[in-house]
Amino acid sequence: MLDEERGRVGRPRSERARAAVLHAVDDLLLEVGYAAMTMKGIAEKAGVGRQTVYRWWSTKAEILFEASAADASHELAIDATGDALDDLTSYVEALVRFLTQSPAGAAYRALLGEAQHDSAVADLLASKDILGDSARAVVERVVRDTAAIPVDLATALLIGPTFFWIASGRDPARLVARELAETFLRELQDRHQTT
Repeated sequence: MLDEERGRVGRPRSERARAAVLHAVDDLLLEVGYAAMTMKGIAEKAGVGRQTVYRWWSTKAEILFEASAADASHELAIDATGDALDDLTSYVEALVRFLTQSPAGAAYRALLGEAQHDSAVADLLASKDILGDSARAVVERVVRDTAAIPVDLATALLIGPTFFWIASGRDPARLVARELAETFLRELQDRHQTT
């Protein structure tokens, strides 16, 4: 077992144990699925004591959410090129990869499914907008010169089509990121012209 922080509640977590738990939860999700995952199983997979896991998280959903949010902040970050179309295209490509190939994306999708009938998970997801936060950085660069559309609505317009396509089980290979980015930019231009 990994060395664990000893002592009273409230001491800083062992970064090594924390990382092991976050990696374990991703692995277990892929191996056994959300429903079969347990806090005991997460602790065993991470090589830490159950008390260590419960000291930091109350539920498996909290662990999955933290793991997903941390990974999403890296996987969905894109370097700004100064070209709106290129930046939006890169973001949509990253979003497709995140939702279809990443363990963090699988965790996010599992949590979304669970949130449909578990209000605690729904509240957890509402506490931090993983996809919206990542897209907002790109969208703000594009819409900052126009007040035609609020950033949150623009963010939803960028994420929505890709998210719906993938969440509804359609073939992600049929998504063309550049076309989605072009459609998004046209929508912004149309809204700007009508205001």
